[in-house]
Amino acid sequence: MITEIVVVAVLVILIAASAVYLVARRGRPKLTAPGSPTLVQPRGEVSGKPAPSAEEVAPEVTTPGDMRKGVGRTRVPFSRLFGRILGGDSHDQLLWDELEETLLLSDLGLDLTSKVIEGAKKQLVANDSADGVLMANAVRSELRSLFVDRDRELEYSEESPTVWLVVGVNGVGKTTSIGKLSAMVSADGKRVILAAGDTFRAAAADQLQMWAERTGADIVRSVPGADPSSVVYDSIQRAAARGYDVVIADTAGRLHTKSNLMDELHKLRRTAEKEPGHLTEVLLVLDATTGQNGLVQAREFAKAAGITGVILTKLDGSAKGGIALAAEAELGVPIKMVGIGEKVSDLILFSPDEFLDALLEAGNDA
Repeated sequence: MITEIVVVAVLVILIAASAVYLVARRGRPKLTAPGSPTLVQPRGEVSGKPAPSAEEVAPEVTTPGDMRKGVGRTRVPFSRLFGRILGGDSHDQLLWDELEETLLLSDLGLDLTSKVIEGAKKQLVANDSADGVLMANAVRSELRSLFVDRDRELEYSEESPTVWLVVGVNGVGKTTSIGKLSAMVSADGKRVILAAGDTFRAAAADQLQMWAERTGADIVRSVPGADPSSVVYDSIQRAAARGYDVVIADTAGRLHTKSNLMDELHKLRRTAEKEPGHLTEVLLVLDATTGQNGLVQAREFAKAAGITGVILTKLDGSAKGGIALAAEAELGVPIKMVGIGEKVSDLILFSPDEFLDALLEAGNDA
């Protein structure tokens, strides 16, 4: 009798567990085989809610003060130094020593620091002047010369869909940058598909989907471990078939020291270049707080993916703003966007002149 009761109890438990499992499965998207992505967020069909309008996702209007906010932690020592330079003269060796220290602490690097100081001294010798104002202008012009003379606007193709690949190691702010780019593009009236090409990090696609829902974009994703190139390929095909304007593709961000991962980036780029897609940007996301250490990784990604520009993130949280100059001088590509805060509107177009004006403004922080 007791045995029969135990058997019946076990059967009841198994039936109940099966029912719970089926109910849970009913609400999940159907998984596809690796290499077969699926569109999981058609526009206007997220939880039965309509997609956000362009006005709802439009970034707030930015002002010239944004860049000053972005370099806030870096500018304090520069502000104090340039206040003294303007009231001093170039024969004061202490000023040159302090300039060297300030540039090094900002993570400009030893070679570029020496280049700036030597160039500024040559300008003053040529002008036969020790005037502090001329010294300040000479230093600024040498810093400005470190930036590349290239267009900084994000490039769209004449024919849709435009394709942008976003690369970089984990933790630099790739996913957040993609989300902010999506908001910017959507606010401009363009339709966006996000390609969840980082199939090796379990949370990457989920994070990207949250940004898709927030910005009114669609997203193509697949199961963990799927071929990233197939996700990008399917995103481009779907964009072309359904009239989307821009595909923004996430990529894996694992350490650059493994050659097979760099080979994967080569493959992703080749996929993104195929018709009907039109690859116009390969954007490297670089964390400003990592300073010179980040440049080691950046060089490898630049070689593997052929980057067209840099997105410099977390500038507002770093005292190493000199990395902006070092990145351009080292990589030879322009910084196109810079992150200066957490808001969607805090990813802004980068201007070297606005950056230097904010960095070198003298006196207010002395």
